[in-house]
Amino acid sequence: MKKLIVNTLLIGSLIVFSGCEKKPNTPIKPKIDNSLPVVDAKYIKMIPDITAVALEWKKIDISKAKGYHIIRADMQKDGKFKRVATINNKYTTHYLDKDLNPNSKYGYKIALHSLEGFEGVASKTVAISTLPNMKSVSLIETIDGLPRQIKILWRPHHSSRVSKYIIERTSPTQPKWKQIAVVEDRYNVEYIDDDLGDNDIYMYRIKVVTFDGIVSDSSEISRGTTKPLPTQIKKLKASEKLPRKIQLSWDKSDTKDVVSYNIYRSNSANGSFSKIHKASIKHNMFDDTISDDGKLYFYKITTVDKDGLESKIEDIKPIMGSTLDKPKMPKVTYIGIQDNKVVINWVASDDRTVAYNIYKVTKDGWSAKEKVIPNIKDLRYEDSDVVRGIEYGYSIQSIDKHGLTSAKTPESLQKLSKIAIVQQ
Repeated sequence: MKKLIVNTLLIGSLIVFSGCEKKPNTPIKPKIDNSLPVVDAKYIKMIPDITAVALEWKKIDISKAKGYHIIRADMQKDGKFKRVATINNKYTTHYLDKDLNPNSKYGYKIALHSLEGFEGVASKTVAISTLPNMKSVSLIETIDGLPRQIKILWRPHHSSRVSKYIIERTSPTQPKWKQIAVVEDRYNVEYIDDDLGDNDIYMYRIKVVTFDGIVSDSSEISRGTTKPLPTQIKKLKASEKLPRKIQLSWDKSDTKDVVSYNIYRSNSANGSFSKIHKASIKHNMFDDTISDDGKLYFYKITTVDKDGLESKIEDIKPIMGSTLDKPKMPKVTYIGIQDNKVVINWVASDDRTVAYNIYKVTKDGWSAKEKVIPNIKDLRYEDSDVVRGIEYGYSIQSIDKHGLTSAKTPESLQKLSKIAIVQQ
């Protein structure tokens, strides 16, 4: 029971008397007074902790005593004794030596010092080893396959001394361990590491920290991998001969949780691609409506999964598509005046042509009026609606079955001469 009381007092002194010290900044050569009493080593008691040792000794109560010097040696390093603290109150009989190495052996001596500045002969050496460092958590695991994040879980540490956890991370591309988070409270046993890469591997370990600042050894290592990007679509095709549109079609991605497709378009294969449409997973086809004939575009399609991850557009080879070009304009073989009529003959230049538009421009002085004579099926046209002395311009345009029209032929001018009036 007496030993228990002494130990209890020592433990209490870890905090109470740890402040009653004065650590020297530079080595001091002692001035020895052999007449001063020597601290009896057999009365020096010690309680080890992981990074500290609590000392207790028997008080020496003489009038010229001022206090005590604490002298320590690292027995696993060089074994040299150095003064580590000076206590300037002779009634103090406890000292907490902190910032030591775990599981290490230390030797201590205590010497009385006087009001005159002299130091007595130090006590005999007493030795003690600090406790092994605290072990970390007994279980750590990762939940991977999450989008750009990994969830770390661990078992709460059994010691009530633990106040928080240090989370450290490394990866195959960054071999050094890096502290990424501090999680407060012993029963808070989850951390989500986010803003990570896609399909990347990371390793994690945990250290625990006590209320008095002791950092444990590292836990075992747990490995996790972030979710990969969805795979690309297959067999993208783009039409080249449809009127006023480019039709895209493709095979589905192998990734099961793809929910949509993003369609991108550019004017050139190496140009900047802009998103033009978001297609549902239910559709593997898209019609890009375009107002121009013979317009050429390049396309890329990415996949998007349920977590919003999108396949890399940079990895996609673009495919080219185009709208149907205009039909070729016809070739005029004859245009002239016959029997007070303008006669035009032409031949087709394109197998797609199904009809023709004739543009007639009436030019009377400074004015000009255009008239369209549409949907001519023949290769000849006779215009009897002409007036002598008026100039007319004619051009012809091909029409295909889709209603696409060619460019107009160059304008041909025709004019019926006025009938001369004979004076009687």
